[in-house]
Amino acid sequence: MKLNKNIFREYDIRGIYPSDLDANVAYLVGRAFATKLLSLGKDKMIVGYDNRFSSQELEENLVKGLTESGVSVVRLGLVTTPMYYYAWDKLNIKCGIMVTASHNPKEYNGFKMSYNGIHNICGSDVTDLYYIIINNIFSEGKGTISYADIKEDYIKMINDHISMGNNKLKVVYDCGNGTTSIVAKEIFKSNDKIEYIPLFADSDPSFPNHHPDPAVEENLAKLKEKVKETSSDCGIAFDGDGDRIGVIDNLGRMIFADQYMAIMWHDIYDKVSKKEGFYDVKCSKLLEDELNKLGVKPVCVRTGNSYTKKISYENDYPLGGELSGHIYFRDRFPGIDDGIYAGLRFVELLSKSPNKASQLLDSLTKYYSTPEGKIEVPDEKKAKIVSGVEEYCKNKGYNYLTIDGVKVLYDDGFALVRKSNTGPNITTRYEATTEDKLLERKQEFDDLVNKLKRE
Repeated sequence: MKLNKNIFREYDIRGIYPSDLDANVAYLVGRAFATKLLSLGKDKMIVGYDNRFSSQELEENLVKGLTESGVSVVRLGLVTTPMYYYAWDKLNIKCGIMVTASHNPKEYNGFKMSYNGIHNICGSDVTDLYYIIINNIFSEGKGTISYADIKEDYIKMINDHISMGNNKLKVVYDCGNGTTSIVAKEIFKSNDKIEYIPLFADSDPSFPNHHPDPAVEENLAKLKEKVKETSSDCGIAFDGDGDRIGVIDNLGRMIFADQYMAIMWHDIYDKVSKKEGFYDVKCSKLLEDELNKLGVKPVCVRTGNSYTKKISYENDYPLGGELSGHIYFRDRFPGIDDGIYAGLRFVELLSKSPNKASQLLDSLTKYYSTPEGKIEVPDEKKAKIVSGVEEYCKNKGYNYLTIDGVKVLYDDGFALVRKSNTGPNITTRYEATTEDKLLERKQEFDDLVNKLKRE
């Protein structure tokens, strides 16, 4: 049996189709997931899939495995991941699988899975499925198949949670040829306060125009150009399955997710009773600074969609998110990390503000940050390297966090060294209030990681 253990990752199952992930693997994952689900006392779930070339075939074989192990399946068909999350509550079925590789390149696919309809499984819950498969410990049964179309209800739900002000706005939205192309136009055209300009809004799983990851600035080059060319008020972009957001201001500059959250907190802090907001370790110190200014308690958490989704739910934070663009609103929205909704909340803010997006961005504390860096390291050495970095920081007397790797805390920024959960890499990010200090910080820790790598 061909089964690559490495596709069973920290937050989900993900690999290259068809070398790592094919119809047979999908079938086996279905058998294993159903076996575990039945052991939890549940026998019904939902399944959706994104617009990738391989998604429909994987979904068909996944469903075959699920039903042959005794679980009944409600098939949503082609949906964004936020639509699938919405279905948990709409259909009152609190478990399921979404066939998607999110923002990965076109050759990838995978499964986001949940047993509780609150957050996706992670850690040992993912690797348990691998051991069920290799030990052939499958339940047997005959589950049923039914179908649900939630598109119109989802569109209405999004529009019901947006309340535009008096300013009419021109907005460019970039689907990146991903799955949001199936609903974005219908959502935007139903709001007469928005003049919308679609970009790469046709479904095309070859992603011919740019990689479908809006957290990476180079992927938004054409969106920046379009915003400036059309004199638009902002641009918003979505990833391949629609659960992440990228934002461009009216001058064609990127508003990163931590800056976005700082801007949104200025809008909501006096409207919410819980004055606490969370963000992952990759986020800029500017967000902490802005929250402190507003009297909002900043809470730094580990990176990873499965974890942040769980944290958002369990603590009912009004707003939180990750630098990668997962944003969770719980102030007046059900906490779904939904790129389209997050984009519309920014548009709503602009519709009520006397300021342009660029003015909101310029009002924030200025830090210089590196993009997330990757230093290639064998998987078996990653933990040892991070431990070595911690020992170094301890000897230096640095103030640091260890909730996700090592994050050294300075008055003027940070240095972050952590294990990648998605590949054989150590990931880094650095920040300071001057470019010289930033380069100094980067050199210190990059040199340290490379030294530990050689040992």
